[in-house]
Amino acid sequence: MTGVRRHALALTAYVLLTLVFAWPLPAHLGSALTGPVAGDTGVYVWNVWVFSHEVLGAGQMPLSTTRIFSLDRPADLSLHNYTVLADLAALPLIPLVGVVAAFNLVYLAVLVASAYAMFLLAWHLCRHPVAAWLAGALLACSPMIVARSTGHFSLVNVAPLPLFALLMLRAGETGRWGYAVGAGAALTAAAYADPYYAIYCLLLGLLYVAHRTFTATVVRRPASRHTRVASRVVESLGLVCLLLVAWIVASGGREVAVAGVRIRMQTLYTPVFVLTGLILARVGLAWSVRIGWNRPLALVSGVRLVAIAGLSSAVLMSPLLLALAVRIWQGRYVAAPVFWRSSMPGVDLLALVTPNPSHPLFGDLWHTWLAGRPGGFAENTATLPFTALATLVLAFRRRLPLPRFWLGVTFVFLLLALGPFVRVAGVDTCIPTPWTLLRYVPIVGAARAPTRFMAVAMMGLAALFAVALAHLLPAPTRHVGPASRRSGRARQWLVGGAVATALLFELLPAPRRVYSAEVPSIYARIAADPRPVRVLELPTGIRDGLSSTGNFSPSTQFYQTVHHKRLIGGYLSRVTAARVAAFRALPIRSALIDLSEGRPVSPDRLPQLRRRVPEFMARAALGYVVIDRSRATPALADFAIRLFDLEELERSGSRTLYRPRRPSSLQVAADAAER
Repeated sequence: MTGVRRHALALTAYVLLTLVFAWPLPAHLGSALTGPVAGDTGVYVWNVWVFSHEVLGAGQMPLSTTRIFSLDRPADLSLHNYTVLADLAALPLIPLVGVVAAFNLVYLAVLVASAYAMFLLAWHLCRHPVAAWLAGALLACSPMIVARSTGHFSLVNVAPLPLFALLMLRAGETGRWGYAVGAGAALTAAAYADPYYAIYCLLLGLLYVAHRTFTATVVRRPASRHTRVASRVVESLGLVCLLLVAWIVASGGREVAVAGVRIRMQTLYTPVFVLTGLILARVGLAWSVRIGWNRPLALVSGVRLVAIAGLSSAVLMSPLLLALAVRIWQGRYVAAPVFWRSSMPGVDLLALVTPNPSHPLFGDLWHTWLAGRPGGFAENTATLPFTALATLVLAFRRRLPLPRFWLGVTFVFLLLALGPFVRVAGVDTCIPTPWTLLRYVPIVGAARAPTRFMAVAMMGLAALFAVALAHLLPAPTRHVGPASRRSGRARQWLVGGAVATALLFELLPAPRRVYSAEVPSIYARIAADPRPVRVLELPTGIRDGLSSTGNFSPSTQFYQTVHHKRLIGGYLSRVTAARVAAFRALPIRSALIDLSEGRPVSPDRLPQLRRRVPEFMARAALGYVVIDRSRATPALADFAIRLFDLEELERSGSRTLYRPRRPSSLQVAADAAER
C-alpha cells in the first residue's frame, strides 16, 4: 500500500468513525451540543464567537474584549482558556453556517485530527497500519476524551500532543533542525489548544532529553556498618509514624500542647507523608541508582535542538507571551493558590479500571459514580480500556520488546494524574505522589488539575498498544511459500479484526447524549434593536474557574452570540481581585451581587441607590434587563423592577425580558459615544 493511499484510507476511516461515535450530533449540527449551555460549554461556544467578533467585527487583536465586564476596562483574555486553535478553525465557518454549527464542525474535525495525529506517531513506532490506526481510535475515542466533550472542550483537542512527540522523536533521531522547528510549532499549537497541554509538552521534552542523555541502573548497595545503623534509625522512626497513624485512625486524633505550642494531630496527611518518605529512605539505603552518560554528545545536540524548538515556539506565541508579560508587569497575573490538603484531587484509582462510563449498555452505574466525585464526570473519567490492557499483558507474557521511553512516560503521567494524594473508591488514603511536591514548582504547578495528566498517559498507552499489537500481528515475510503467506495474512486479519471489534465495541459511546442549543426568543428581540445598548441579566456577577462573585451563568454569554450586545457581568477562566473590587465599587452593582447571592439589601441603602439610578442608567446605557426566574430570587426580581422602573416585554421559558420605561437623555448621549 502506498503512503498516500494509506493516509487517505486512515483519514476516511477516522471521519466515518467520528460520525458514528458522535451520533446523533452530526444530524443536529446547528441545534444541539454535547454539553449544556449553562455549563462550560456555553463559554466555549462564546469563545469562537467573540474571537470572530474581535477579528472580523472590531478588526483588532482578539486577546481582549469589551463584550463582557463592559462598564470596566477591557477584559484581558490572555489567561482565559480561549481555545485559539479552535477559534481560528471556526473563523471562516461562522459566516457560512452560524456559531453553533461552526463549533460542532470544529469539534468533529478536532476528533479526526487527534486520531490521525496519533496514527502518525504510532506508525512511526510500529510501521503496522492496523495497529497504528487502532491506536489513533483508542486515543481520540477514549472514555476520557468523550467525557471531556461534555464541558472541557479545550482538552478534547489532543492532536498537538502526539504531533509534538513525533517531531521530538524525529528531531532526536535525525538531529535535523527542521523537526525541532516543527516541535516548537506543535508546542505552540498545544498552548493555543489548552495551556495545560503546553506544559505537558515541556515535561515530555524534558523526559525525552533525559532518556537520550542519561542511563539509570538500579544496584544493591553493599552492606556496611553505617548503612545498617542508618537503616535501624529509619526503621525505628517509621515504626513510630506507623503507630501514630494507627492511633489517629483508631481515636480520631486530638490536639496536644508541646512546650506551649498547640499541635493538631487529627488527620493522616502529614504522618503518612513522613512515613512514605521514611519508606523511600529505607529503600534508598538498600538500593542505589547509578546515573551514567548514555551518549556524551547527546546533551549538546539536545540543547541545540531544544533551543531551536523554544525559539520557534516563542516567535509563534509572541502575541500571547506579550499579553502575559504586560499582565505580569501590571500586577494582574492570577495564580491559583496551592493548599496542602485541599488542592484539587486527582484520578481515583478505581476510575482507571471502571468500564467505559459512556457506554450505552453498561455505563450508567459508573457515570453516576464519577459524576459524584469532586470535579464531576468530565474531570474524573480516566478509564484505561480493557482491550488495550489485555493486549499489553499478552505482550508482557510473551516478553515482546516494548519501548522503554513510552513505558516511562505512561507510568510517570499516570502517577501525576493521581493527584497529590492517592484516592481509592472515594477514600483518601493520604499516600503522597510526585504531584504532592511538583504542584509547588513554577510553570508545572500552573497545571493545577492533575486529572488532566491522563491525556498524556492515554497517549502513552495508545503508543504501547500499537507496538504490542504490531508484535502480535507480524506481517508474513517474503521468504515463505504462498500458502504460508496466505495463512499468515488470514491469521493477521482474524486476530486484528477481533482486537478491533473488541476495542471499538468497548469504546462505543453512541448514541451520544446531546443538549439543546435553542436560544429563547427574547434574545432575537434584543438582537433586532440597532442601538448599542447593554444587557443586564439577573442573577449577575463575576465568575471564573476558581471563584464566583454573585451568581453569573455561562448561558448568558452563550446567548450573547445571538444578540451581540455588551454584558455587564461575565465569566472568564481567571479574573483578578482588582476587577472584582471594581465591579463591587458601583453601589447598584454591589446591591445586585448581594441579591444574586441570596443576601438581602438593608433598607437604609435604598435611598442612596435610588439617587444613583440616573447616573448608572446613563453610564450603562442600559437597554434591557433579563430575569431568569428559575435562578433569581423574588427579592432580586422585585428590587430590579422597582429600581430601574422596568416594563415587561416578553416571556420565554423561565426568562422574562424587560426594558426601562424612561431612558434618560444621558443614555442617548452614551449611545452616541459608543458609536
